[in-house]
Amino acid sequence: MVRAHLEYNNSVWAPYKRCDIEKLEKVQKRATKMLPSLRKMPYPERLKKLGLPTLIYRRSRGDVIETYKLLSGKYDSQVALKIPLYLSDDHHTRGNSRKLLVKRCHYNLRKYFFSNHIINIWNSLPDSIVMVDTVNQFKNRLDKYWKNCDFVYDHRATYTGTGGRFCV
Repeated sequence: MVRAHLEYNNSVWAPYKRCDIEKLEKVQKRATKMLPSLRKMPYPERLKKLGLPTLIYRRSRGDVIETYKLLSGKYDSQVALKIPLYLSDDHHTRGNSRKLLVKRCHYNLRKYFFSNHIINIWNSLPDSIVMVDTVNQFKNRLDKYWKNCDFVYDHRATYTGTGGRFCV
């Protein structure tokens, strides 16, 4: 019941400061401690035992799914957010064929706006994920790709998408 409130409209208000992320995660942390058999376990172990990912993972997953919907035309093109693609004939670059254009931002307000903070994560995904036909295929492949990432069960680990070192 509480989780729905914590995740509501997360693409718009996604926190970027560590203290705000910690405050949100603390709610789920406290809820998992209510189970007597898990009370003494560390938080990441409780999450693994319950099969609950961290809230930062859930926000990142939601953002990537929204990006897929925007880029694949699932929304009305008249009102959908326009995210510029990186247009290049050079197919030797890393990432996928739906690579997003990286823009420089001088202020945090713009830097952490949805269309900017999703760029590195989206660009790190392989073609086998971003070029699928349906949203459900995208979700399944994304979950399989991120299955062994640290940030699934550890809220202090982050996945920026650069370098791909966070997933083993």
